[in-house]
Amino acid sequence: MFLSTGSNGERIHQNSVEVRARAPGKIILSGEHAVVHGSTAIAAAIDLHTHVSFRLDPSLPPGDEESAVDLELKDMALKFSWPSSKLREVLDDAVADPSNPASCSLERIKSISALVEEPIIPEAMIWLSSGVSAFLHLYTSIHGYKRGKVVVTSDLPLGSGLGSSSSFCVSLAGALLSLTDAVSFDKSQTGWFKLTKAELELVNKWAFEGEKIIHGKPSGIDNTISTFGSMIQFKSGELIQIKSSAPLRMLITNTKVGRNTKVLVAGVSGRSSRHLVAMSSVFTAVDCISKELLTILESPAADDISVTAREEKIEELLEMNQGLLQCMGVSHSSIETVLQTTLKYKLTSKLTGAGGGGCVLTLLPTLLSCSIVDKVIAELESCGFQCLKAEVGGEGLEIFSR
Repeated sequence: MFLSTGSNGERIHQNSVEVRARAPGKIILSGEHAVVHGSTAIAAAIDLHTHVSFRLDPSLPPGDEESAVDLELKDMALKFSWPSSKLREVLDDAVADPSNPASCSLERIKSISALVEEPIIPEAMIWLSSGVSAFLHLYTSIHGYKRGKVVVTSDLPLGSGLGSSSSFCVSLAGALLSLTDAVSFDKSQTGWFKLTKAELELVNKWAFEGEKIIHGKPSGIDNTISTFGSMIQFKSGELIQIKSSAPLRMLITNTKVGRNTKVLVAGVSGRSSRHLVAMSSVFTAVDCISKELLTILESPAADDISVTAREEKIEELLEMNQGLLQCMGVSHSSIETVLQTTLKYKLTSKLTGAGGGGCVLTLLPTLLSCSIVDKVIAELESCGFQCLKAEVGGEGLEIFSR
């Protein structure tokens, strides 16, 4: 068996194989909160991704003393390593079956949690433990105890409502499955490419299992939009993929204000029970906004004039949706600061996701000058916010082979 030494001093087996995957985050364009009460909502992929690099060495027996499963969270400077023999000892129920997405039993999650507690996770990052648990479940379910290393980086701020956890699960599942017989592609080809629909559906199912470990009872919307990309209309549990006729540019402002989604959802439900007729009208109005937005997104625009008219209509709908979200009681002083700041530049913004902080969307019209965008960003960042520019409705999971 031949070994070479990597740039960081680790030994790399010459017959190891490597693949990279990237999956987008997401925004909610319209319908958040109201969707819980039967309204239509629209989610879209954004070109900010989680990136996963996966190197597998299938030749080294899992019982070999060198064999281990490694995870590096590069952005956080955290590294984890579990000897394959230890994983086999603790997770003796693991049978690698890439084609059969397996739910994590209560007994198995307890065993995985014990493994995650062994490495020292800084107290300030203890919330990462569920993501690391999802990693161990997916890895051992798909590849058993084979030696491998996964490196994760992300463009997405964590816990801000942009689908960072689903992007992680989708890119991880995509990378892991790409080095199994469940996904077929020419390993000699180079460059980014998409999987088949059937393969993407398999990735999506595995990613959903990861999301369940992280969130308990996820809706499945985030991992679906991250897997397939583009945009999704969802209502009463039904997901329909849609395709925008033209790209949208958004400025995404992360207020860095944490929020409790469950508390915010419960607050809307409480307000609805106290003001049943009024809030029913609010939810109906949101449903109308989402449906009109769908019509506009799917309608082609022939020239700059029609593009501008299209964007003006979208701005009006976003503004109305934001007003209704304020009626639901899910805005926040940080969100209002973003709204007032962008309004000075005649730009329209709305919160995205749960509200109560989190992120705010600002539509960037096609003909808007770069200098105006730079001024808006500078002013928002002076308030302590983080600004990210993104195109909306792009590709889902992509794989890179080399």
